Amino acid sequence: MTQHRRKPTSPGEIIYEEFLVPLEITQKELADHIKCDYKVINRIINEKSRVTPDMAISLAQAFETTPDFWLNAQQAVDIWVSSSKKRKIPSIIKKRRRSVTI
Repeated sequence: MTQHRRKPTSPGEIIYEEFLVPLEITQKELADHIKCDYKVINRIINEKSRVTPDMAISLAQAFETTPDFWLNAQQAVDIWVSSSKKRKIPSIIKKRRRSVTI
């Protein structure tokens, strides 16, 4: 598995930069539109909360995207964060192949 050097774009950054700013929509207006608390949107934008499957469905409907788009963006960030914190574990397959061929 290769580690990406750059952190993937978070769903919150996508919401803010690709939708709210160009469409001149506030976080409050989005929250009201999808019937959730403003704090939920704010926490996603500020990367304090993750996009859940339910939220992905709401965002997909509001922005004419797909739930998979939002969940894949969230998953990419989650994997990047986890892999940057986890110590490297050597491949057991390579070790096994070396011992078998000797």
